[in-house]
Amino acid sequence: MIQIYHNPRCGKSRNCLAFIEDKNLDFEIIKYLETPPSKEELTLLLKKLNLSPIEIVRKKEKIWIENYKNIYLTDDDIIEIVLKNPILIERPILIDGDRAIIGREIDKLNSFIK
Repeated sequence: MIQIYHNPRCGKSRNCLAFIEDKNLDFEIIKYLETPPSKEELTLLLKKLNLSPIEIVRKKEKIWIENYKNIYLTDDDIIEIVLKNPILIERPILIDGDRAIIGREIDKLNSFIK
């Protein structure tokens, strides 16, 4: 079953959700703003995405710009910041078993979904 880290207020996230609904796939919605991931879940998600913590940060968010932009941060620092501010997690994220993708582009979703 596919999981989607979803923010209903985000157009890209809604488009991704519509995409998987149109494909008639079994899926689970994770409203990560209401139920943020644990440190273990986030670390595993990063592994599945094959990305570093900074690569999943929404760097245009006000929280990031006002508090963290241009500050040296370790990967652990970034993980802690994201855990405290889940709005910073790039969205949507699709998870299928041991792999995941940031699903902002439909072309990439087509190649991800098998």
